[in-house]
Amino acid sequence: MRTGAIRTAEISQRAIAANVRRVAEVSGSQVIAVLKANGYGHGAAIVAEAALAGGAAALGVADLEEALALRDSGFGVERCRILCWLHGVNADFGAAVAHDIEIGVSHLEQLSAVAAAATQQGKCASVQLKLDTGLSRNGADGREWEALFQAARDYEVAGAVRVTGLFSHLANAGAQEDLEQAIAFESAIALAHKIGLQPEMLHLAASAAALGGVERLQYNTVRVGMAIYGLSPYPDKTAAELELQPAMKLTAEIIALRSARAGTGVSYGYNYRCPADTVLALLPVGYADGMPRALNNVGATVSVNGEKREIVGRIGMDQCIIDLGQELGSRVKLGDRIVLFGDPQQGETPVEEWAEQLETINYEVVAGIGPRVKRVAV
Repeated sequence: MRTGAIRTAEISQRAIAANVRRVAEVSGSQVIAVLKANGYGHGAAIVAEAALAGGAAALGVADLEEALALRDSGFGVERCRILCWLHGVNADFGAAVAHDIEIGVSHLEQLSAVAAAATQQGKCASVQLKLDTGLSRNGADGREWEALFQAARDYEVAGAVRVTGLFSHLANAGAQEDLEQAIAFESAIALAHKIGLQPEMLHLAASAAALGGVERLQYNTVRVGMAIYGLSPYPDKTAAELELQPAMKLTAEIIALRSARAGTGVSYGYNYRCPADTVLALLPVGYADGMPRALNNVGATVSVNGEKREIVGRIGMDQCIIDLGQELGSRVKLGDRIVLFGDPQQGETPVEEWAEQLETINYEVVAGIGPRVKRVAV
């Protein structure tokens, strides 16, 4: 694909929509598509379009700035619900209320601030109450639930807020721990109902639990990030085995070709020397673009005209080098597009290969793709 950009992340909206449908099918629940961190590096607006086309019931982001950016990108209240849940001490809840963003509330002080902002505008704010059932991050502690629910009900009666959901987050520490969190979440739901709240969205599961087949963890809504991008949440199952489609293909054009003799040192420090006469290809991608320096000389590959070749030498801020070998090197030309990672079903390097070599998770890699890389919907 030609875009005029020397480094490109091609984002398959068809794949994202299909993945949303797949998650809904497997879980039997409606899907909140999580678009935090610029849609896990894929481009939030591109992902939002695709997720809604796939039937997502709402969009989820971490903070208010991300939510407002989506509203400003054309995702108005008439098109979609947007939930955000991570707030600073002085968060501008007035802006959230004005733009009809559903606010995840973790404690009484936040709830009071949201209600005050809504009252000042003469509006009713939509809130979802975030509960800590064992992850020990944000969310109301179990000892705070009754007071939080009662205050929320009082604000509902006063017309300041409407509680549209209850949610929590699994620690994924193991099957027994998941069950304990589910039991705690269900006790919270029962308490909320007893106090008079009627939240429509109940969500505990993220990608692993949404696809894991444990119905008790799924409730009527699942809140899914990595799976909608075609990334497997399991170390022992591929995306293809889960019938998910990778959404990102990271590409760059060859901007220089150089014949090199055996023994030629490559890049800073000469920590790689060509083992034989070869052709080296220079790509305009480096650690500022999401290719970590730790990938040099560890066997990480890219796809060159359908053939795998290694990244060699130290990776720079905006450049890396590929050892093509003589035969392949004789067939490539300047401007040819190289796939750094993409769909293994098409013979391309999977992002999981990079993640394994970096000893990290697949979605850290895609979320780290830098702003110089042009996101293009395909």
